[in-house]
Amino acid sequence: MNGAQAMVKCLEKEGVEMIFGYPGVAICPFYDSVLDSGIRPILIRTEQNAAHAASGMARVTKKVGVCAVTSGPGATNLITGIATAFADSIPLVCITGQVNSELIGSDVFQEADITGAAESFVKYSYLVKNADDIPRIFKEAFYIANTGRKGPVLIDVPVDVQNAELKKFEYPKTVSMRTYKPTVKGHAVQIKKVMAELEKAKRPVICAGGGVLLSDAQKMLRDFSHKYQVPVVTTMMGIGSMQTEDEMYFGMVGNNGAPCANRAMSEADMVIMIGARVADRAVNQPEIITKDKVLVHMDVDPAEIGKNAGPTIPLVGDARHIFEDMMKLEICCEHSLWVQTLYEYRQTMKEKRVPDPAFIDPVAFVHTLSDKMERNGIYVADVGQNQIWSCRNCLVRDGSFLTSGGMGTMGYSIPAAMGAKLGQPDRQVVAVCGDGSFQMSMMELATMRQHNVPVKIVVMANKYLGMVREFQQNTYHGRYCAVDLSGSPDLSKIAEAYKVRFLRLSDPDKMQETIDEFLRDDDSVLMECVINPMDTVK
Repeated sequence: MNGAQAMVKCLEKEGVEMIFGYPGVAICPFYDSVLDSGIRPILIRTEQNAAHAASGMARVTKKVGVCAVTSGPGATNLITGIATAFADSIPLVCITGQVNSELIGSDVFQEADITGAAESFVKYSYLVKNADDIPRIFKEAFYIANTGRKGPVLIDVPVDVQNAELKKFEYPKTVSMRTYKPTVKGHAVQIKKVMAELEKAKRPVICAGGGVLLSDAQKMLRDFSHKYQVPVVTTMMGIGSMQTEDEMYFGMVGNNGAPCANRAMSEADMVIMIGARVADRAVNQPEIITKDKVLVHMDVDPAEIGKNAGPTIPLVGDARHIFEDMMKLEICCEHSLWVQTLYEYRQTMKEKRVPDPAFIDPVAFVHTLSDKMERNGIYVADVGQNQIWSCRNCLVRDGSFLTSGGMGTMGYSIPAAMGAKLGQPDRQVVAVCGDGSFQMSMMELATMRQHNVPVKIVVMANKYLGMVREFQQNTYHGRYCAVDLSGSPDLSKIAEAYKVRFLRLSDPDKMQETIDEFLRDDDSVLMECVINPMDTVK
């Protein structure tokens, strides 16, 4: 068995059924060995999207996503996708080909120091120097990627190592790394302190982040919230941890969050942050959640606790394990007046929009689309104005809401939706993007067609890079620079070229019937939704 065959064998041992990538000479031994396995290779059209597709699959299956590309530009193109996964703690194993070991450092054709270049965007990286190390390295990579604070792991494999013979293939049954011992169980004393403070609190609120979803703790969060009548708000990455229509859910926090949710955080006397980084997009003024209140920060990554706001009670551990332990402690608490106050805020602080009747109202569109989607549907939002409209108005019941939160990577939605659909083929998957982000990944329509991936795509078309245009309008008094998307293609012709059905929604009176037609069957559909070029997220 050579190194390439060993790499494939390792993937089989990990239960990998699919890899996303783009081959080249330096990774060809590996791809040749894939042909002799049951693993399905998915050829994407640009390497960045290989990581996005693997991310989409990982997020809906709770398994490690895998992508594989060649050396040099193949590897460097992948970096944005790796960084996107790293920012949102998505477990990936990213395999890159590399030039011959003896030539590394010689600046030969398609050589790039990818382990060095990606160092700040990976949880860990390997440069494989000996084929006999491949089984151990792959076992460790999958373990590191999917434990503790999850994230991408890079494995760079020189082509000569892929071709080298192994003395013996033996895949490890367990992993024991002296320097990597992630904590999942919360400290019992700290958990008792949290529950004691909750018993005393009059106005507690839980702020749930992406860590709740990554630990598959949604049901426990919901049970805990209802048992102790603790209102819940979420960060952008935490959307979906509570059902949108749950009476105890009060929306997304942050600069573009729901006014009611932000007010709940401000007026609370106890804030329980779970699986959230307390980053600027969710909490741009840390003093708001520390002044005159008890701050509990729970996270599986000890490095995040206290980084942006000093907690009263720090608690390291996995959200699911912590909820299990907290639910075992019986306390008496009364929060009904606080909950009733937030009900009133939710009604009185609803934002009032006056939509332009000549265009589709994106707020009404997102609400209607998500309401008509199947209960367990997967809604994938891109980045830009479409993301904010989606975050604030998408109805999530038993389904999933995916987006790029930490990095804010445009072009994420279509490849991530493809990965999600391939990972969960029985679920309805809809990607929503702007006409700017669509043009960053529209080449993946070819991948969808080649591999029969029936993702539905909505393009909110306003002929601008809408979020930047809005920022320039507010900050630079309407001095617009490099945000006009004139020259964009006719989407009906794009759909025709890729043999995808096309719908155009421009009449508000036809919104219901057009969305029904869009969702009617499982075939791919590209829908252009025409919105006011000057519409804003506020």
